[in-house]
Amino acid sequence: MPGTEADGSEAASETDETDDTNATTAETLVIGSGVAGCAAALAAARAGQDVLLVTKAERPADATSWWAQGGIAVSREHPEEFKQDILTASDGAADPEAVDVLVENANDAVEDVLVETLDVPFDTDEDDDGFAYGREAAHGERRILHVNASTGRHVLGPFLSHLDDHPNVAIREDTAALELLTREGRVHGAMVESDSTVEPIYAGATVLATGGIGALYDRSTNPEGATGDGIAMAALAGADVTDMEYVQFHPTAYAGDEPFLLSEAVRGEGALLRNDEEERFMPDYHPDAELAPRDVVARAVASERDRTGDVVLDVSPLDFEEEFPDLAAKCNERGIDVEAGIPVSPAEHFVCGGIGVDSHGRTSLDRLFAVGECSRTGVHGANRLASTSLLEGLVWGLRAGQAAAADDASPVVVEAPDLRDSDPALPEAFAEEKFSRLRRTMDEYVGLTRTPDGLRRASAAVRRLKGEVDAYVRTRTSRELYELRAATVTALLIVRAASENAESCGCHHLVDESADTTDASEENEVHAGRP
Repeated sequence: MPGTEADGSEAASETDETDDTNATTAETLVIGSGVAGCAAALAAARAGQDVLLVTKAERPADATSWWAQGGIAVSREHPEEFKQDILTASDGAADPEAVDVLVENANDAVEDVLVETLDVPFDTDEDDDGFAYGREAAHGERRILHVNASTGRHVLGPFLSHLDDHPNVAIREDTAALELLTREGRVHGAMVESDSTVEPIYAGATVLATGGIGALYDRSTNPEGATGDGIAMAALAGADVTDMEYVQFHPTAYAGDEPFLLSEAVRGEGALLRNDEEERFMPDYHPDAELAPRDVVARAVASERDRTGDVVLDVSPLDFEEEFPDLAAKCNERGIDVEAGIPVSPAEHFVCGGIGVDSHGRTSLDRLFAVGECSRTGVHGANRLASTSLLEGLVWGLRAGQAAAADDASPVVVEAPDLRDSDPALPEAFAEEKFSRLRRTMDEYVGLTRTPDGLRRASAAVRRLKGEVDAYVRTRTSRELYELRAATVTALLIVRAASENAESCGCHHLVDESADTTDASEENEVHAGRP
């Protein structure tokens, strides 16, 4: 069973092996409890591996997957059309071979895990094979399975419950991974913290499934704990990290305090975007109007807010309360008059880059896998297509779990780093103040639009901040400090990647520092070549 004591004989032939028969071990260690992490744990457990899943979330709402609204896309009978929609939305930057893996495995993965194993109550219809498929922006047809506008919670809750009951899986909540255990390019597990106690967990295979980076920005659709932990840990261990400049902003998050996502499915069912002059503006920006790719719509919304004031989502063309009762309830709780339109503005949503992996989630470091938002599979390119994140997490999670099990590597107890905690506790509000500085920098210089000068300023600011944080990490060990370190490392990776890419593509949009704000007709010319 996972979490048992290490067998010293298994480690006898390994260099740097230490004698610690009380060490916590697992054949497969999964870090993260979203759909991708759960899928990896399930696949490894099905193959007979003893799996330990650790998560800093206190289930399940702290996991990013819980917040997913729109649904999960499937190929249905048209995988080639699905592939083309993904490639088009990616601004031509997606890896066609990775997209093939996704679309060719989509139907079977969803049928196996979500339908047959978890019995997710997807919305149904008398037509379309019994399922009520939805359509969202940049999709050419209805192919999205959903449960109202709260699909994530209806998938993740049953998934965690299923793993709870699996004899090969143990789950440890409120447990944060601080750094990876490495020896000569091989990963042997991770240092973790729980209830202020730090310990190593040794594993034959380690799977990172730590989610996104929303904590780096003031407005985000992610949970507060999305601090880029897995990306930072992998980068610090020497793993390849790529495409970090492609940070996607969702165009329709509630514009007031405590933003919440207004799913693209609402626009897919007919909702319109109007500026403060009550004009519908999206046809001036893209031929697909409200159903254009996310990067296009997000920049258009920001431009119209700058030009006219507020932008609202006009839900009058549909029966909003009937079709999206969960979203209607959120609006009612906040006193939003939906008949007057729901105020919206862009918010950070998803990082399309991350830890570089192959078609089975393998990273450039031996025995380290990465799945979900912290990974870069090549599927999303420069801009993610709506409702593909849960699918990517599911497909790559299953493949990574299977690959980890096939490697059948035993955990080896190696010397763990000495994480010092010799100095007094952090000054009051230390992390909060540093996070505020980081968010101000990222919002101002590394948001929807970037300039070369702004990126230079961001680089200098983030480097200074990282230096301050590193000075404290040398003599202190705490979860909030390591989350702050992860956030600054991840921010620096984003800034570096954006600075090195001089061409606008998808989510990475560079503007001429001397140019005036682009108007609607100019934006239309920019995107005229996009299908």
